[in-house]
Amino acid sequence: MLRGISHLLSPDLLSVLCRMGHGDEIILADAHFPGEHFNARVLRADGHRIAPLLDAILPLFVLDTYVPDPVVMMAAVAGDALDEDLVRSYKSVISAYAPECPEPIFIDRFAFYERSRRAFAVVMTGETKKYGNIILKKGVTPC
Repeated sequence: MLRGISHLLSPDLLSVLCRMGHGDEIILADAHFPGEHFNARVLRADGHRIAPLLDAILPLFVLDTYVPDPVVMMAAVAGDALDEDLVRSYKSVISAYAPECPEPIFIDRFAFYERSRRAFAVVMTGETKKYGNIILKKGVTPC
């Protein structure tokens, strides 16, 4: 156990966050996401919802300020709806740590899948709400 680091962050996740470079992306995926299908580096965070994981990660992780879309979410498929409470919970955590961060953009499911192929890692969570998936692009960590 380390002081000042959330118990939600496993040693494997801390290692991945540390090894990521500027511009690398990490996906926090809901429990429905086919992570193993799209990426070879999959970590497990079963039982943990994404908003608390964001709250654990963002004190350690700078979002990219050099791109217009450092935060990306999966858009709902036609006929489905996003859970607005879930989106608000993500935005609330993000704005607490990165108030200058632009609003998340939403991309369709297949574009999200394509991004997940190129992501540094996918973290499979216990988030059960549909379309809970989110991509974070790492920025330059200040000295």
